[in-house]
Amino acid sequence: MCNASARRKKIQKRRLGNNGPEVSAIGLGCMGLSFAFGPAAEKSAAIRLIHRAVELGVTFFDTAEVYGPYVNEELLGEALESRRQQVVFGTKFGFAMNQDGSPGWSGLNSRPDNIRSVTEASLRRLRTDHIDLLYQHRVDPEVPIEEVAGAVSELIAEGKVGHFGLSEAGVDTIRRAHAVQPVAALQSEYSMWWREPEGEIIPVLEELGIALVPFSPLGRGFLTGKIDATTEFAEGDIRTRLPRFAPEMLAANQALVDLLRRAGSDVNATPAQLALAWILAQRPWIVPIPGTKRIERLEENLGAARLELPAELLTEFSAALDDIRIVGERYPEVMQKLVNR
Repeated sequence: MCNASARRKKIQKRRLGNNGPEVSAIGLGCMGLSFAFGPAAEKSAAIRLIHRAVELGVTFFDTAEVYGPYVNEELLGEALESRRQQVVFGTKFGFAMNQDGSPGWSGLNSRPDNIRSVTEASLRRLRTDHIDLLYQHRVDPEVPIEEVAGAVSELIAEGKVGHFGLSEAGVDTIRRAHAVQPVAALQSEYSMWWREPEGEIIPVLEELGIALVPFSPLGRGFLTGKIDATTEFAEGDIRTRLPRFAPEMLAANQALVDLLRRAGSDVNATPAQLALAWILAQRPWIVPIPGTKRIERLEENLGAARLELPAELLTEFSAALDDIRIVGERYPEVMQKLVNR
């Protein structure tokens, strides 16, 4: 693991898209502080973690209206109001939130009027006058992507939004959106546990000058080496519903963690650090956003930005990785339907 001196160094920067904002090479995915991975973090502890991230050089913070819902944006707004000039906010629209006051969502909604109302509400919760990067959270088959891009373009012209992003969008959608309003970043799952974007998505992003922002770059914790077939997840943890986290699947995929441990020992890195450093080595315009509730894990993850992988090790590791067969679906069918490919 990186030593204390290395942890004090600021991490490098990368640019989101050809003309997007410059951000820290590793951002902070904030969803898990409020939502999806068991009980929410206590607010004061969450704010301390966010402040520590800023101290360590993190400038890119990811959230969405649906996280909570709403409370994750409120948390970031409170934590970062006094530090607003130092950070880049990424948030998202696109879900139809329950209208009866109950938590959650009931479908998709990327109609232009909803995009505008969601943006105005997000601005209030984030305590800011502009959103640096506004993503469509999931592609809405009922609304042409050209209308979505046009609505965001209007918000950009008004100064309420800086840049346009997509999430889990397919190649055709990316091209059509980009033709109307340049897309700065695509946020999609990508890790050595889920390499599907390497087939078609990454080449198109490279062609168009669009950044990739991988969520779950540590395989929702599996690639840290802290999870195995005996792990019991807390009530409300999304992993209890994901096929790949069934005990038999975790056991079958353990070879990947074993590889991370062996290779990491050669460069004095933890499995999590090596998993993130591998992502960073794939392209200079990839910015992963691992999440955590613990400051020690935050510091560990950020150490990956300073980890220089020797070319020989990277080649050998990638070859070994290609030989490992990953088993299990990443989502149940109902969630997979929300992915636009």
